[in-house]
Amino acid sequence: MPTRRLYHHDATQRQFEATIVALTTHEGKPAVVLDETAFYPEAGGQLGDRGTLGGIEVVDTQETESGDIVHVLAASGPEPGARITGALDWDRRRQHMAQHTGQHLLSGALLDRAGAATVSARLGESGLTIDVARDRIPEAELAAAEGLANDLVDDDLAVRAWFPDPGELAGLKLRRDPKVTADIRVVAIGEFDYSPCGGTHCARTSQLGAIRIIGAERYKGMTRVTFTAARRGRASLFGHDHVLRALGTQFSCAPADVPAAIDKLRRDSDALRTELTALRGQLANAVIASLPGTGPVIAVIPGDAELLRSVGAKLVGAGRDALLCSPDESGTTVVLFRAAGSTLDCGRLWKQLAAQLGGRGGGKADRAEGRLAAPVADWPQLVGTVST
Repeated sequence: MPTRRLYHHDATQRQFEATIVALTTHEGKPAVVLDETAFYPEAGGQLGDRGTLGGIEVVDTQETESGDIVHVLAASGPEPGARITGALDWDRRRQHMAQHTGQHLLSGALLDRAGAATVSARLGESGLTIDVARDRIPEAELAAAEGLANDLVDDDLAVRAWFPDPGELAGLKLRRDPKVTADIRVVAIGEFDYSPCGGTHCARTSQLGAIRIIGAERYKGMTRVTFTAARRGRASLFGHDHVLRALGTQFSCAPADVPAAIDKLRRDSDALRTELTALRGQLANAVIASLPGTGPVIAVIPGDAELLRSVGAKLVGAGRDALLCSPDESGTTVVLFRAAGSTLDCGRLWKQLAAQLGGRGGGKADRAEGRLAAPVADWPQLVGTVST
C-alpha cells in the first residue's frame, strides 16, 4: 500500500509519528519506507524534503514507481515495525511552499499577460525557472506579468488544495491538463488560478512577500523565465541593496545615484582612454624618429604591449619590418610585424624564440606576439641567433 501523504491534508505539519514498513537503499545510502509521512518527495519540479527521523538526518526524499516514499538517511535506522518520530527541516519546507505557490501564480500571470503557457518548471536549490511555450517575450509583457503576480500577492488570496470529485473537477477551468487520471489534486489561488498539483503550498498569497522576475532567455524555442520569491527573494534583494549602498559609500553619493556616478566614471574613463591613445601615438612617433631610417627595425623599447603595437603598426605602414621587445624583471614582451613584400615569417620566428627561452603567445606569418619567460639581455643578437 502506498505511503499515506500527510502533507496533502496539512502542508504546515512539522512533526509526526509513523511506523517503519520497509528498509531499502537509494544510490548506495540506507533508506526507509514509512506507513505515512509529512516528508514531500521530489516531484513536479519541487525538491524533496529534508529533516530527521528518530534523530537520524534525512538527506533526501524520493518516490518509487509503486507510490512509496523513500526517506534517504545519513545512517542506518531502526528495523521494520518500529515507531519513529519525524521532523521536517521547516525553513526548507517553508521556502519550497512559497516557491511552488509563486510558480503557480507567475505561470498564471504569464499566461494572462503574455499568452505564454508553462511547459515545465524547476524549483532548484539555487535557481527557480519556468519554461513557457513562447519565443521572445517583450520586456513590457514580462513586467506586466510580474505586476499582476504582485498585485495578487497584495490581495492576500486564499490558497486551497483538495481532491475534487469528478463532477466538481469537470467544472473547474484548469490552467493545464492533469498528468494522472485518478485522485487528481487541485491547487486553487483564489479564483485566479486552478492547477492540478501534488506539491506543498502556502495558505495565502501574502506569504510570498513579493515575486521578482530576474531573467528571461531563449531556450529550445521557448523562453526560460528565472524568478525569485519569499525568503530567497528577500535575501537576493537585501544583498543587492547592500552592494548598492557600499557602492554609494565609495562614490560618496546616495544609492539611487550610483548609476549616474558609474556613467560619469565610464565617460571619464573613455576620455582618458582617448587621451592615452593620442599620447601613445605621439610617443610612438618620437620612438620611431630615434630609430635608424631604413630597413627592418630590431629594437628594445621600454613600455607596454600597446606601445610596441603602436610603434610596430607605424613602422609597417612605412614599409619596414618591426621586431620589437620590452624586457622587465620577470620576462620580455615581444611584438613582431611584417611589412608588405617582406619574407619574414613572424609566427615561425616567435616559435623559435619561445622554444629557446620559454613563453606563451603565437601568431601568423604577418604578425605575432607573446611573452617570453625570461628577460632578454641582447635582443638583436637573440633575433639573429634564432633566425639564422
